[in-house]
Amino acid sequence: MQIHWIKINKIIEETPEVKTYLLDCPEGFTWEEGSHTHFALEGFNAGEKPNRSLIRHMSISTLPNEKSIGITTRIREQCSEFKTILRNLNIGDEVAVFKTHSNVPLKRENKNVYLLSSGVGLATFRPLVLDYLERADNVNQVHSLNIDSSKDFLFTSIFESAPDKKFTSQFVYNRNDYYEEVKHLSTDKDGLFYVVGSDEFLVQNIALLREQGIKPEQIILDKHEQQLPEFLS
Repeated sequence: MQIHWIKINKIIEETPEVKTYLLDCPEGFTWEEGSHTHFALEGFNAGEKPNRSLIRHMSISTLPNEKSIGITTRIREQCSEFKTILRNLNIGDEVAVFKTHSNVPLKRENKNVYLLSSGVGLATFRPLVLDYLERADNVNQVHSLNIDSSKDFLFTSIFESAPDKKFTSQFVYNRNDYYEEVKHLSTDKDGLFYVVGSDEFLVQNIALLREQGIKPEQIILDKHEQQLPEFLS
């Protein structure tokens, strides 16, 4: 397993609680849209066993052509040891990335694509949307629906409806509006539904989509293949 130790080259405050850490891109390191990586802090591999409290699964919120690995995360006032350390890191400090993999690349199957996310889950979809806007081949259209109760919506300059490119974006901040909209979107019985958020959020969305007649193979989750049955069966 190759571990890349890389420097933070920029920290962007997206909202009062959300930061994006842009990391140097190691030579030859590449990834595809919808990728996640193991993101680790100094000391995680200092002992005989890895210190799991210093490792997190994080989505990469950038594309390779942006020349930086982007990690976007919410850091609340009261937060874990991992987030506390992360909050105190500065430009030039080193972090580690390893085991990078994509469960949710953009499927180009001549269908409508629906991106359903909660809060900072939108970071997973940012590269998919950029990829689609750069090259729309074999995708009919893309619709993003994000719920964020904080009302501090993320990436609004990218998640902006562009009718000429067949891209629509919606932000809502309460569950009733969100689930009504999911019901409306699921009238498309042939669409592909990507869902990113907490496990509870996934379970609720899957139940609603299945009730509306959407098949498991139309639902795409940011989970390893062996984890899918526990959500979709």
